[in-house]
Amino acid sequence: MLSINHIYAGYSGKKVLKDISISNLKGGELVGLIGPNASGKSTLFKSIAGLIKPLMGSIDLGSVELTQLHRRDQARLVAYMPQAVGCNAILTVFESVLLALKQTTGWRVGKEDLNQVSQVLDTLELSHLASRGIADLSGGQAQMVAVAQTLVRAPAVILLDEPTSALDLHHQLSIMNAIHIETKRRKPIVMAALHDLNLAAKFCDRLVLLNDGRIIADGSPELILNMPELGETYGVSAGVERTSRGALYVDAHLNSSVELSYNYASA
Repeated sequence: MLSINHIYAGYSGKKVLKDISISNLKGGELVGLIGPNASGKSTLFKSIAGLIKPLMGSIDLGSVELTQLHRRDQARLVAYMPQAVGCNAILTVFESVLLALKQTTGWRVGKEDLNQVSQVLDTLELSHLASRGIADLSGGQAQMVAVAQTLVRAPAVILLDEPTSALDLHHQLSIMNAIHIETKRRKPIVMAALHDLNLAAKFCDRLVLLNDGRIIADGSPELILNMPELGETYGVSAGVERTSRGALYVDAHLNSSVELSYNYASA
């Protein structure tokens, strides 16, 4: 169980997170963190991962207070995939995922390690890229490999910051489906920051709505997506419907008409 208790955090003395509390984050539950740009989602993830130290509050994983751990010890428990991923190393996709696994388990490589890497690549539909150099990947492929590097470690807590942002529709669905499967199979606590509310509705068990560094709402996707606070937070008019397959669908519109004017300079 992960509990975030009255966290204040920020950069250079400026508070970004203001009294953030999220309780009862359970293993096997995929939690979507939603909210507009600059609402504090990445700062919250960095606080949980130990990349920044909260100004106040605590983050507890069971009986362990994460904010009191050494960064290396915290990294064994919490895996964080940031928005931007780099691919400059001279490694294949398989080697890069294996390296991510061995960073927390020791450097001796056994058959079980190789099987674990192969399984994750299969789940994410990346097996065909296993021998490709990671420096030669497209942005979307690199993002999928970063997800593989995060999942293969099988930590207690997984934090994914916009895992679908660079992907086409097929791979958005593929990645989110794989994350959902791994969440239910291995039972880690998984939080994913998502901009696409329909992906959040389709795959998440719980949504946390964040704005201006504060929690606006926390609950089931159906509850959160039907709240008037959702449209107010994003500055849109939003309605929720059910598709023919029974899935939630968010239909959003701007609150006011937007006029585009084009000024052509004379030659």
